[in-house]
Amino acid sequence: MLFGEVAFLQRFARARAAGFEGVEFPFPYDQPAPTIAEQLAEHRLAPVLHNLPPGDWANGERGIACLPDRRAEFRDGVGLALEYARALGCPRLNCLAGAAPGLARGVAFDTLVENLAFAASALGEAGVQLLVEPINTRDMPGFFLNTSQQALDLIAAVGSANLWLQYDVYHMQVMQGDLARDIERCLPRVAHVQIADNPGRHEPGTGEIHYPFVLRHLDRLGYTGWVGCEYVPATTTEAGLGWLAAYR
Repeated sequence: MLFGEVAFLQRFARARAAGFEGVEFPFPYDQPAPTIAEQLAEHRLAPVLHNLPPGDWANGERGIACLPDRRAEFRDGVGLALEYARALGCPRLNCLAGAAPGLARGVAFDTLVENLAFAASALGEAGVQLLVEPINTRDMPGFFLNTSQQALDLIAAVGSANLWLQYDVYHMQVMQGDLARDIERCLPRVAHVQIADNPGRHEPGTGEIHYPFVLRHLDRLGYTGWVGCEYVPATTTEAGLGWLAAYR
């Protein structure tokens, strides 16, 4: 994770010093929202995105939205995430579907549809976008949502205008490739893009994905949203930012 080598509240100053104008973070809930808001204001950073609470992350949970016996907890998490989004001025929240070992896929899918419909409505009333993200099965074995088509089918099943796709180029390269065509196909429902190279999930330029083409392709298609750097720096964050020079 970008700036993952330093404590959370120290990352805002580092991000601004490195030239970033916006930041995303997975889970802000260990810090009071006013404290985070102070950091954003002090360093003139836009809050771009954070995730709904994922369940017990430390013990391996990667979301609870597809688990039928966790519906009440999920709804409580939507409320908490919305409190933070309002306090921080964050315009979009991402939902991790989670894993459902031993659960019939149809039951997990129906639960996910129900939970996303609830969250999309609650967030929509507050002017906050809800996103879902497919994640590769190598990094998260058993994760319920793995491909862009699964995500589009899920969005169609929910039927809400306030449910969007978070398109992580790294995950989609691992799972399916054919990135240029897939990005073009998905773009009408894409509200946020994340990048990392493959293999290793390091910064662009360290692997097989030709990011000069991918980023130009996003421009050609008319994408105007944020591109989040969700990668593990090969050494330190600052040392790995050389790839950005061509885009500034």
